[in-house]
Amino acid sequence: MVASKERPGGKAAGRPGRSTGVAIDILVEAGDWPEETDLERIARRALDGVLTEIGADPRANSELSVVFTDDVHIRALNAGWRSKDKPTNVLSFPAFPAVGSGTLPPMLGDVVLAAETVADEALHEGKPLANHMTHLIVHGILHLIGYDHQIDAEAEMMEQAERRILASLAIPDPYK
Repeated sequence: MVASKERPGGKAAGRPGRSTGVAIDILVEAGDWPEETDLERIARRALDGVLTEIGADPRANSELSVVFTDDVHIRALNAGWRSKDKPTNVLSFPAFPAVGSGTLPPMLGDVVLAAETVADEALHEGKPLANHMTHLIVHGILHLIGYDHQIDAEAEMMEQAERRILASLAIPDPYK
């Protein structure tokens, strides 16, 4: 799981969610995923949890793209952007540099999930797929707003934020 400084390109299509001022564009690119309405609900829930955690104005005008793809496509992204020629569960591509807690840029960026890897992890870890997807989207959004886990102190801060967000959504601690 990592954040990059640039977007892979292409605008996600879909129906933007609008329970807050942040629009969510959903793109199901490839892979075996739940229905798009379920994906929108999961993404919205994750986003709302993050916005509450960071104290962002829920009326802020911003946009988030969530791309649901498969291992083949995410492997190509991972190889091209991170020089890691293997699939991963989630990648994040911020549209703008982080601007600080509570302030959102006009576009957050892209969060990309890989169907086979996400489903295999959920099964292996005995987690409901929706909970695991929510966690990964939360993780990806935190990268978009400036969280990282390259050093231990940053990793601990990010993990604690994830735990608080997921607890607020009644999702068990994914790190236990």
